[in-house]
Amino acid sequence: MQQDILINWSPQETRVAVVENGSVQELHVERTLERGLVGNVYLGKVSRVLPGMQSAFIDIGLERAAFLHVADVWQRQEGGEAPMFARKGEPPLPIEKQVFEGQALMVQVIKDPIGSKGARLSTQISIAGRLLVFLPQDDHIGVSQKIPQDERDALRARLAALVGDKSTGGGGGFILRTNGEDASDEELAEDIAYLRKTWAGIRQAALSRPPTSLLYQDLSLLQRVLRDLVGEQTQTIRLDSREQFALLAQFGREFMPQAAAKLQLYKGERPIFDLYSIDEEIARALGRRVDLKSGGYLIVDQTEALTTIDVNTGGYVGARNFDDTIFKTNLEAAGAIARQLRLRNLGGIVIADFIDMLREDHQTAVLAEFKKQLARDRVKTMVGGFSQLGLVEMTRKRTRESLAHMLCEPCPNCHGVGEVKTARTVCYDILREVLREARQFNPREFRVIASPQVVDLFLDEESQHLAGLSDFIGKPISLQAESTIGQEQYDIVLL
Repeated sequence: MQQDILINWSPQETRVAVVENGSVQELHVERTLERGLVGNVYLGKVSRVLPGMQSAFIDIGLERAAFLHVADVWQRQEGGEAPMFARKGEPPLPIEKQVFEGQALMVQVIKDPIGSKGARLSTQISIAGRLLVFLPQDDHIGVSQKIPQDERDALRARLAALVGDKSTGGGGGFILRTNGEDASDEELAEDIAYLRKTWAGIRQAALSRPPTSLLYQDLSLLQRVLRDLVGEQTQTIRLDSREQFALLAQFGREFMPQAAAKLQLYKGERPIFDLYSIDEEIARALGRRVDLKSGGYLIVDQTEALTTIDVNTGGYVGARNFDDTIFKTNLEAAGAIARQLRLRNLGGIVIADFIDMLREDHQTAVLAEFKKQLARDRVKTMVGGFSQLGLVEMTRKRTRESLAHMLCEPCPNCHGVGEVKTARTVCYDILREVLREARQFNPREFRVIASPQVVDLFLDEESQHLAGLSDFIGKPISLQAESTIGQEQYDIVLL
């Protein structure tokens, strides 16, 4: 599989597209004024402890208080420091015995604020480097599970020797990242020194700065491309800004030389995203309908609780019989759904409603293809089989805002419902409201200010009802069309 990464940079926004085999698979957007918080370390202040929820709200200087659950509190045990959080098999200490209101607490953001929810925090600090992840409060030495099992023990022993122990100024836990598998001892030692120096700076800042201060900020999206997105299958990383190319190349040479070797400055006259029609892909990724090459289509509906994806045959009638038509549509939909999950960054519970298949071997083949396509996703997913209703249920880890939530906002007219009242319904709402006002007040006249569609209906089909109400209450009712208000909106002025 050939992978190319395209980076479109502007002072206000950085956009990254991951292209695999000529098709856009992932989109990452970071705006200067809305930069993500995951990985940031703060000196927080406990604003409220909720024993019933076993959680606490922490003020880290954001608009909404952040959330800390007891499972994310790293615990110290008598006689030393525990492994990560509570010891295996033991329940964690109640949160009210670990934190108290007003306490200053060093925390790290593990999930960005999403919707109405504040950021999620952990007191287990981890700092990612080029080759290693540093766990300063822990002594665990680990190796990425993506590295083959037969190589892990040797790598773990090498890393343990380089880390040393606390008596020699060492200590701290380290996890070897996948791209550190072939690193030399010198490269690993440099990364260890860099991470420990970073941690020392964080600790010093925590002693000198007031609560709610930012102690450490994770890398920018440009830098995270080299750290997190580049792999063996990556052929090129093309960036369209000469200034940012120089900065990123310098950063890459210092920390990630293998990834930096794939950097290229894009000098073409066409915008870089036009190479693969990425702006058109973004526009399609914000819509409900996704057309399949066969003529079928998907309908994607994202809600607060879950995301539903419905598969339809549409105009596809190309197979020999009805069962084969359904089977081939579902096979194509399996790949399309996996791609849409990555492209739109949909997280949480996802329900895929494939077209009903009578044959069990067809169901097995579609499910196997679905899991195969999802295996290419760097975000963790868990997939169940077909339910009794023919649905496939899955969960995808929610790490950041979806593409739609990042680029769009709810419609001011329908408030995210996707529908508005008809003009006739609004007319009848207005008639009832005028009658209600007439029973309480005695104005000289009622003036209705509404959208042109509603006013036109009152002047035409609903004129008889409006005149009848005016006669009934004994007051004139005048109409005023206002093109700047929505169809559901209206105002009744008493004159």
